[in-house]
Amino acid sequence: MNDPDDTPPGGKEGWEGFREVDRAIAENRLTSYTWKKTWADPWGKLGLILFGVLFLAFLIYVIIYDGLI
Repeated sequence: MNDPDDTPPGGKEGWEGFREVDRAIAENRLTSYTWKKTWADPWGKLGLILFGVLFLAFLIYVIIYDGLI
């Protein structure tokens, strides 16, 4: 029942990504896996950087508009 290398019964081809996600879920590290995969993707990295810049710009705008500095 338990295969030592956790391969599905149908063979090894095409299941490596699913096995990695399954292992991440089992080890309760899905969030870390998601961030690492997003950072490795060029469009994901651009999205994260753009979101961070826009969020920082919004925070600066709110601080200046409310006169906190």
